[in-house]
Amino acid sequence: MATAKVLAGARVVLPTGTVTDGRVIVDGARIAGSAPADAPTVDLSGHWVVPGFVDMHNHGGGGASFTSGTVDDILKGLHTHRLHGTTTAVASFVTGDMDFLTQRAGLLSELAEQGELAGIHFEGPFISPCRKGAHDETLLRDPDPAAVRKLVDAARGKAKMVTLATELPGGIDSVRLLAEQGVIAAIGHTDATYEQTALAIDAGATVATHLFNAMPPLGHRTPGPIAALLEDDRITVELINDGTHLHPAALELAFHHKGGEKVAFITDAMDAAGFGDGRYMLGPMEVEVKDSVARLVEGGSIAGSTLTLDRAFKRSVTIDKLDVEDVVRAISANPARLLGIDDTVGSLEPGKDADLVVLDEEFELKGVMRKGEWIVDPTAS
Repeated sequence: MATAKVLAGARVVLPTGTVTDGRVIVDGARIAGSAPADAPTVDLSGHWVVPGFVDMHNHGGGGASFTSGTVDDILKGLHTHRLHGTTTAVASFVTGDMDFLTQRAGLLSELAEQGELAGIHFEGPFISPCRKGAHDETLLRDPDPAAVRKLVDAARGKAKMVTLATELPGGIDSVRLLAEQGVIAAIGHTDATYEQTALAIDAGATVATHLFNAMPPLGHRTPGPIAALLEDDRITVELINDGTHLHPAALELAFHHKGGEKVAFITDAMDAAGFGDGRYMLGPMEVEVKDSVARLVEGGSIAGSTLTLDRAFKRSVTIDKLDVEDVVRAISANPARLLGIDDTVGSLEPGKDADLVVLDEEFELKGVMRKGEWIVDPTAS
């Protein structure tokens, strides 16, 4: 029985550019360079075909938390995001007790080994109490390299990123440790100065965790971390493009400095993504979601997002007027490269996983394929 099929007629976004009336050949779980003569054709005229989305910062969805949920909860959350085009996701933890985090890391590393997750991101506990956002201040601690190493080791090779306030004691040494271990050192939830941020970049930090959020604002006399992160080509900046976390001018500023190659769109999603308004727990913190905006019940800080990447894609193109190819880089290719998985995902090329998203002319999601199987079938009535 033939497993190959040809997706034809769409505008296909490839690493080399957009092909009008393009074809993507899927053979089993992978993209192929050619198809048998009898391979069936799926007509996608009037649509876009783009790579499956890669979310490197995601706390949950569908009512399920990656920090505290059961295995079934985690799979439910992943499926929710897959329905919205995220075919590859990293599970992000919020701050917790060290013993709890090491136990959770062991659980989620098994899901990563099974191919359900792309890895683990520790967002905390090594962050600044001055910029804690929706993290429990009583559980925060300085980034002592031994403690950082303990979490990385607990993830059994599946730790992909650790967010640090690198100005805290042990911060620079922890950045060096992470770089040596092949784990992304991300600067975030930080109260660092411009100079302190530059030192962390020189030590090996490569990502800015949700740029602009949970860090001092840009100042003309005290430029702070934002200026250092924007001006250095070694840094890729995460952006949450949900219309709440960033003003469009801030997004434009980031793209002006970084271009399409050094931006990664993320969701920073919590349980409510794809689920609805109500009260939720983000780690030990209670969150109220109202009109799709998540805020802490106590204090009112923004607490992650309810964003899905299909909404970020549409907003970026239709409201922010970004080039489609730049959006594809930011939502697929760039995070895949950072995570070290761009040999299998992040672009539509022969030999890579058949992970793709079908969008209509208004950039509404119509189809999602993961490893050659339709999760959302664009031909279903």
